[in-house]
Amino acid sequence: MELNKTNSNTVDQCRFCWMCRHICPIGNATGQERNTARARALSLSLVKRGAAKLEGDIVDNLYECALCRGCSNDCATGFDPTAFTKEARLSAALEGNMPSYVAKLIENINSTGNIYGEKQVSSVLLDEIRDLDPSAKTLFFIGKDGAYRTPETASEAVKLLKKAGVSFKVHKYEPNSGYDIDFLIGAAKETKDVMQKCADEIKAQNVDTVVCYDPADAKVFLHEYKEYGIELGCKVVTFPAFVLSLIKDGKLSPKKADKEYTVQDSAILARDLDDTDSVRGVLSACGKLKEMLLFGKATMLAGNLIMNEYIPGVMALVAEDRIQNALHVGAVTLVTSSPAEYRLLKDNAKGRIEILSLEEAVAKCL
Repeated sequence: MELNKTNSNTVDQCRFCWMCRHICPIGNATGQERNTARARALSLSLVKRGAAKLEGDIVDNLYECALCRGCSNDCATGFDPTAFTKEARLSAALEGNMPSYVAKLIENINSTGNIYGEKQVSSVLLDEIRDLDPSAKTLFFIGKDGAYRTPETASEAVKLLKKAGVSFKVHKYEPNSGYDIDFLIGAAKETKDVMQKCADEIKAQNVDTVVCYDPADAKVFLHEYKEYGIELGCKVVTFPAFVLSLIKDGKLSPKKADKEYTVQDSAILARDLDDTDSVRGVLSACGKLKEMLLFGKATMLAGNLIMNEYIPGVMALVAEDRIQNALHVGAVTLVTSSPAEYRLLKDNAKGRIEILSLEEAVAKCL
């Protein structure tokens, strides 16, 4: 197993510490010690010392981490357990010990461009993007979760941009941003190849702005692409930030109502992109805010659709935990700007709480 000096040191330090065990959404959902950062570091320290091999259950455990960085955010000493987890995944792949369920998802990416193996985007979404201006300088990048798992909300987002009079287009055969393969195996040549192909296709669209519907795509465009030396040649904006700018410019004028909204902060927006204000700015124009106990940078993940492909039962428990967090503060409407979290919250809410995407919340107030 190859770990850089920083990650190797983090493994050695984290294996003695339980400080972040309470903040892991997976550990909280399963109740298993193995899902804590400390336990993962302990198992990898055994691999480092030759007492265990990077295979089987130890590798499976690497894929039980959502890389949400809740542990990193909560660490008083500044360690990042997700970094060694991600590098260990790459080592497992390079050593030929990648789990079969991960290999299947990567095979789907190679054959269909998405982990789900889907070959056709929903007709609902296709109908909405059919008549957009191909010469527009703004590209609305929907992403694979939005296109294949929440096409109904992606369609609402397209409608919202149309109502605001935005000149934009959507790539009908949208490339894969590389987020999913980066999540699965990290900085491998295959990951960089997927990202470079996406960058080339975006450049071919001749746009000056890319609006990312999914925070995960914005994250890789803004962070991993730069780390890999991949240039997009245009500005990248998250969907919540873009919608807020439309409200500030008077292009969208929601009518403020006496309605309370509780934000399910995307961990990526909050911790990777440092933006917890945009979604609140949008919802404040629609009604009142009612926060959960853990919000903003301290948010708890409500689910991950990549992981839902191989541990769906755990993802249902993760979503249920977050629903309970919202119900405990008397929340009535839970709003998320993450397609993955929307899908899992919606599927598990069972009528106990209203689940809305950000665009649905705004559309109801126009």
